Amino acid sequence: MNRAELAEVLRTARARVRPQDVGLSSGTRRQVPGLRREEVATLAGLSVDYVVRLEQGRGPRPSSQVIAALARALRLDDDDRDLVFRLADHEPPQTGRVAMVVRPSVFRLLDRMADLPVLVLSAKGDVLAWNPLGMALQGDMSAWPQRQRNLIWQRFLGSSRCQVAAGPGEDDAAARASVGTLRAAQARYPSDPDLARMIAELRRGSPRFDELWREGRSSLWRTATKSISHPGLGTITLDCDTLLLPDGDQTVLVYSAEPGTPEAMALDTLRVTGPRHF
Repeated sequence: MNRAELAEVLRTARARVRPQDVGLSSGTRRQVPGLRREEVATLAGLSVDYVVRLEQGRGPRPSSQVIAALARALRLDDDDRDLVFRLADHEPPQTGRVAMVVRPSVFRLLDRMADLPVLVLSAKGDVLAWNPLGMALQGDMSAWPQRQRNLIWQRFLGSSRCQVAAGPGEDDAAARASVGTLRAAQARYPSDPDLARMIAELRRGSPRFDELWREGRSSLWRTATKSISHPGLGTITLDCDTLLLPDGDQTVLVYSAEPGTPEAMALDTLRVTGPRHF
């Protein structure tokens, strides 16, 4: 493990990422370029002290899971991601695993879609990226522990502040679609250990998930109309379109509303108030 070089790469990568790039407020008292260490720690699901030690070339060798989380938090492209894996004396992610790194071109897409809530999901439902309006609608997903930053996990085992598919009859259909999505992912990635762990945890912790899993149905993320229970706006119904990214087997979720409707006015309110108001 090359601690000094890894520390240098992590520090320079942190300086390149703007807070607004990861759905955070830039604020008025920011004295350093890029992200603060506390923000990287939150996005990666690590302690601030651990990030400090890594950037100072101290501490034990980080696991491959930690390096993958840092690569996502710092928006590293494939080449830079592979570099930090090798500097930490790990082999980079191999084929046959669920892709967990978002391409820079997809981040640029999120930047251009600033007036709509947008999320990027992995093949197994991990929330990999979001824009500020996405956080205003769905809550501060960076506050979820890294292993729980997954829409399917949250549906069956979590307690996120927003309930998606809150309308009559929506919950059962959404639950079945979520389970079917995981079964389809398992068929494509039978050797992915994180996917296998997540399925086992859901089957142990949620009788409803286990019942639906034993039905053996498969599904994909699809365009739908979803009711969302928001703590500040009440229940709003939005169109949720899915854009497929075949190269990384990832999905972009885009929420929108027809102009002139109460739902469109609710999104206007979120644009003004931002993610921290509620």
